Amino acid sequence: MTPSAIRPADFPWFDYSRYSFSLGLSLGPDRAALSGHSASAYDPGRGRIVVEGGMAEQSRTAYRKIEAILRSAGLGFGDVVRVVENVTAEGIDHYAEAEAVRAEVFGPHTPAVNTVVVHRLLRPGALVEIEVTADRGGGAACGGTPHRPARAAGDIVYLSTVHPYDAEGELVGEGDPEAQVRQIFRNAEAVLKACGLGMENVVKTLEMIRPEALEGYRYTGRPRREYLGPVYPGAAGILQDRVAPDDRVLISYDFTASRAPRSAVNPGWDRYRRLTYSPAVRAGGMLFMSGQAALDPETGRAVFPGDVAAQADYTYANILDVLEAAGMGPRNLIKTIEYVAPEGLAEYREVAAVRRRRLCEPWPASTGAVCHSLLRKEFLIEIDPLAMAFEGTGP
Repeated sequence: MTPSAIRPADFPWFDYSRYSFSLGLSLGPDRAALSGHSASAYDPGRGRIVVEGGMAEQSRTAYRKIEAILRSAGLGFGDVVRVVENVTAEGIDHYAEAEAVRAEVFGPHTPAVNTVVVHRLLRPGALVEIEVTADRGGGAACGGTPHRPARAAGDIVYLSTVHPYDAEGELVGEGDPEAQVRQIFRNAEAVLKACGLGMENVVKTLEMIRPEALEGYRYTGRPRREYLGPVYPGAAGILQDRVAPDDRVLISYDFTASRAPRSAVNPGWDRYRRLTYSPAVRAGGMLFMSGQAALDPETGRAVFPGDVAAQADYTYANILDVLEAAGMGPRNLIKTIEYVAPEGLAEYREVAAVRRRRLCEPWPASTGAVCHSLLRKEFLIEIDPLAMAFEGTGP
């Protein structure tokens, strides 16, 4: 069993065969991972792809695309276990409209929802881009709240985005990144406990960080050391203009956990011995990988400053090294998220050629977004990958 690209016979929005990503991948008869989808559509009158409408209209268009892709894979909205809504800093003030559309689409079904506030999306005018993960039957709700549920699908448990509020809904640690992260971890621990798990089961974290948090950000390693491990999860951290509708929130977290036995995967990079995350964690058949940028893993130096395509090429080479250390290869890569700094956007189209050279068909599902910046000013792109073991695939 190997992944296959989902190719809807009827997809009127644009010609998807031209791109180095799949609309989504079927991961066997019962599972699918979809790329991020916005309201982009080809306008023959203008001869280009455009995005039109406000937040509600754009959300409905994105979900119509998702429905068509899921249907082509023999799945539906009731099978969705996780939704990621990438919302622009401009659009977050209208996010309630997207939430209302999501409620219409899913009805009583409650997938985990991750809200990622991005600087902007790749298509001008886009306010929201939505990606979903589906598992036949839709898994089971296992913790959290009706508005921020956790959902289990097989060995994997997806948590909705966690913010630093206490049980009474009061913000904890205003102006203090470490205190906010500590409260986030307390909240995540409570949700995981309700799912029969603990923080040691966490296999991937995604941090969204406001620039105002950078001064105290180094201290957030302390709660990570207290709560995580002994197998540290894969991790990614991105700077964004905002991370929640509430401007007092400095950091938000997305967590993925697994019931399966966990082991760290490292190609031999010594620097990870000092860090609170691993290059990747293998749990069951999944490989939860850390985000990678153009960093020399031996020297810790940024490479190819000012060249987004060269940075992407170097980064994908490192990702392939991690895959090889796990006994996998490019065919096992099922999903990528590419966060691009504004300074890299002008030349970002060149990254498509890098993907075609480094990766292979069926192309991974993919999402691209523009972030405020990355954790080192030299970085123009960070790539957040996910891989899965299949029979007959490898380096």
